[in-house]
Amino acid sequence: MTDLAVYFEHPQWFKPLFAALDRHGVDYRPIAIQDHIFDPEDDLPPAPVVFNRLAMSSFLRQSEHATFYTAAVLDHWSGLGARVLNGVGALAIDASKARQLTLFRRLGLDIPATRVVHRRADVARAAAGLRFPVMVKVNIGGSGTGMIRYETPEELAEAAADGLTPMGVDGVALVQEYVPARAGRVIRCETLGGKFLYAIALNGAGSTFDLCPADVCMIDKPTITIEAYAPPPDIIRAVEAVAAAAHLDVGGIEYLIDDRDGRPRFYDINALSNFVAEPTKVLGYDPHDNLAAFLILEIAAARRVYA
Repeated sequence: MTDLAVYFEHPQWFKPLFAALDRHGVDYRPIAIQDHIFDPEDDLPPAPVVFNRLAMSSFLRQSEHATFYTAAVLDHWSGLGARVLNGVGALAIDASKARQLTLFRRLGLDIPATRVVHRRADVARAAAGLRFPVMVKVNIGGSGTGMIRYETPEELAEAAADGLTPMGVDGVALVQEYVPARAGRVIRCETLGGKFLYAIALNGAGSTFDLCPADVCMIDKPTITIEAYAPPPDIIRAVEAVAAAAHLDVGGIEYLIDDRDGRPRFYDINALSNFVAEPTKVLGYDPHDNLAAFLILEIAAARRVYA
């Protein structure tokens, strides 16, 4: 049996990961999500360690949304004894911006003021008491899709009445205050094995909602610049607490500083870490090597179980 199965959807995004696995001599099997099917009667997982790399933005590149299928197949493999990294628990958080915000608040972290709805008819009413402009966001989204900014209550009410506000594949939407990021900057903290790995600042973030920092993503975002960033210790502790609570083996956690009051506000958990474009230039090293080393340790642990 192959040591590692990488369950993935976007072939270009994972070239750096596959290259790192090749460099480190890892025996792995790539499993493309698009054409995948599974049999509930199968009694063997594809590998002792399965690495889930589903992107929430997958529906932008294929007509079907793989989130709900992925939950089923990861649960199946886990039930067969595989160590599933970013498994069903992490997927449940990754696939719900509403659950992410609840998790942040449970940990005592500030978030943008938000109301969650399941009917478009309630969008305008949900914005009552929020400061405009507001954002309407889909609950399951990625790469900045399904997000629209509304400047006034009248503009929002008109868009909702015309059926133009975002709702998303699960029928859930967030109505959220647009938070002005201090210096137009958002911070993405990457975690690995539940520990802080590095952070980057995305400068000029107000120019786009698509903040994916990977090589492929940066081609059409010339207004965004990226630099290494050192968060204060309290932020690092918060990020690691979030990773633990979200069952996140590998992933990014994003926050910004609210320019109105100087408070850090957490707003996103992303279980798909593509890492940063030109990592050796930005960070001084390639974090894919850290990821490969982590996977090797997970494989060794799984071998002991299967021995």
